[in-house]
Amino acid sequence: MEKKLKVAALCNGTVIDHIPSDKLFKVVSILHLESCLNQITLANNLESAKIGSKGLIKISDRAFAENETNKIALIAPNAKINIIRNFQVVEKRPLILPNEIREIVQCTNLKCITNNQPVTTRFHIIKNGDEIMLKCHYCEREVRREDAKIK
Repeated sequence: MEKKLKVAALCNGTVIDHIPSDKLFKVVSILHLESCLNQITLANNLESAKIGSKGLIKISDRAFAENETNKIALIAPNAKINIIRNFQVVEKRPLILPNEIREIVQCTNLKCITNNQPVTTRFHIIKNGDEIMLKCHYCEREVRREDAKIK
């Protein structure tokens, strides 16, 4: 059986692959892609041997900064980033959540200094098996990754 692409090939840019289908539009939102002027292809509910059903985002002529990939890692930790040049994948990398993130998540503690003063948010990542918690550096409030309010 001949294998066919379900989504058109990308000349130059980035592909975010293996996004769980139920997280695709959350990734679009946190990256503010609705206001992006680059050509974007979204695909959802594609078959995936690894996760059953996946989404992907193809963005022409765009690379993502570390804070953007950290946001993706919070939402879709098993997603993959593929860098495309001249229709070829030149780099494939998994998303890796660092031990600390800054300026990405808002603290849920209304009394935290980060919600009352111009202080950069800073969270430590605590991994306990499959569960990931974020701990505010300043007030030490912990929040589950799923409940984190991403800026």
